[in-house]
Amino acid sequence: MANNSTGKWVQRAATTGGGRTYRGQMPVNWYATLTLIIVVGLFLVGLSRYQLSHTAVSSSGPPTTQQTWYAGLGINVCGTFEPNLPASTNKALTGLVANGNGVVTVAPKSSSESGGNATLGKFVTNYRGLELSNSTLRYPGKPTYSNGNICPKGTPDAGKQGIVIVYSWPSFTSKHGSETPGDPQKLLFQNGQLITMAFVPANTTIPKPPASVITNLITANQAGPTTPTVTPTTTPTATTTPTATTTPTATTSPKTTPATPPPTSPTSTSKP
Repeated sequence: MANNSTGKWVQRAATTGGGRTYRGQMPVNWYATLTLIIVVGLFLVGLSRYQLSHTAVSSSGPPTTQQTWYAGLGINVCGTFEPNLPASTNKALTGLVANGNGVVTVAPKSSSESGGNATLGKFVTNYRGLELSNSTLRYPGKPTYSNGNICPKGTPDAGKQGIVIVYSWPSFTSKHGSETPGDPQKLLFQNGQLITMAFVPANTTIPKPPASVITNLITANQAGPTTPTVTPTTTPTATTTPTATTTPTATTSPKTTPATPPPTSPTSTSKP
């Protein structure tokens, strides 16, 4: 009898979902746990994406603050190379500078420019008026070209849509180069490297920088960094004009003619 009553009670409880009191209560702990899982999951996903897009860059390794490298740089817009970038005017602030002849000197002044920080983007950022991204290119003082823009009249690629491409060759002797994937600002400098920043139609064969730039790069590599010679400053010694030496004239005593004694009178002889 008791067993039947218990069974009926359990059956009724199951049918009613645990009774009015149970149905009226919200499962707070369950919702709180679910919310916590979602928040943590979103945080981990965001952290992972941030780490992928902001990889740690080591400042150790070459080029160090004790090294000097050289790279050749050309800027090609719609099939024509722009003039070489004028020499940098901020050499006291940065070691990644343009020499004015198409050669870039890479001589890091601090850890912010050495190792993995010696990038094309670091040079571009420090050069006033020069712009570069994976979608834009601007030569100082000229219009900005963005992906999809039409090359202007008068250029070899006039009327064609252009895109930004950065191509590099490991050295001036390399026959084959490679396109920089993703953000071109992350391109690392190498000693003797050639770089062409271009806005040209897609599938265009990117040329190396002009022959004059390559010649200047070879010359820079052969000469190496120049160290100014410091001439020690010495206090000038007073110069005295030597006194003319005169040969002393021999003094000769004048010859004196001995005086002739006066004639003596003969002694008179007196007679006795």
